[in-house]
Amino acid sequence: MARILVTGSTDGIGRATAARLLDQGHDVVVHARTPARLSAVRDLIERGAGGVVGDLGRLSEVRELVAQANGLGRFDAVIHNAGTMDRAMVLPVNVVAPYVLTAQMERPDRLIYLSSGLHRSGRPGLTGIDWRGNRATDSYSDSKLFVTTLMAAVARLWPDVLAHAVDPGWVPTRMGGRSAPDDLSLADLTQVWLATTDDPAALVSGRYWFHQQSRPPHPAVEDASFQDELLASLAAYTGVALAGG
Repeated sequence: MARILVTGSTDGIGRATAARLLDQGHDVVVHARTPARLSAVRDLIERGAGGVVGDLGRLSEVRELVAQANGLGRFDAVIHNAGTMDRAMVLPVNVVAPYVLTAQMERPDRLIYLSSGLHRSGRPGLTGIDWRGNRATDSYSDSKLFVTTLMAAVARLWPDVLAHAVDPGWVPTRMGGRSAPDDLSLADLTQVWLATTDDPAALVSGRYWFHQQSRPPHPAVEDASFQDELLASLAAYTGVALAGG
């Protein structure tokens, strides 16, 4: 049995991920943006899941979420599932929050970051970036390129941690829309597998996955100089350095 935190787990892929992990007998902690939103996962909590709360769009609340998570003890895996397509919030939620959680939570054995096939159209540049989200300086695709690059940086700098990124497909969730063509029932399988399996294929860090198949990411993801530039920019904004970065 593993202890696993799933961010953004009140609906969609995150909720499906948490439910599947509970079905498998794991010790799961779900995350909601507000205390009221925890009611959406009352059934999971009644089955034994723990709960933490924090708005990932607010840096102060991300820091509070770190304290809540660390107060529960070390996790075996953290699945950074939470995400948004709100143009102003894509950087705070999709990149800054997982960066701070990664840097400040007690280091788990495994880290899984939700990416997207759209990361391949992201722009590997940080000029004029506004991590606060006060200005819509970057796109959803950019944010997914950055968080996939964060994964690769963690894999490079922390050899004792398994770090992966997952494209769950374009599935019919609240964010993906009802017309999304991919299969929602498959969207959580890869991250659940990566968080728990002893399959040798999943024990090689730094990979980008789609439906349990490793695929090449955008070339910038594996560029160590771009990884370092990204980490330096995030550290300058948050005041939090990633160990080894």
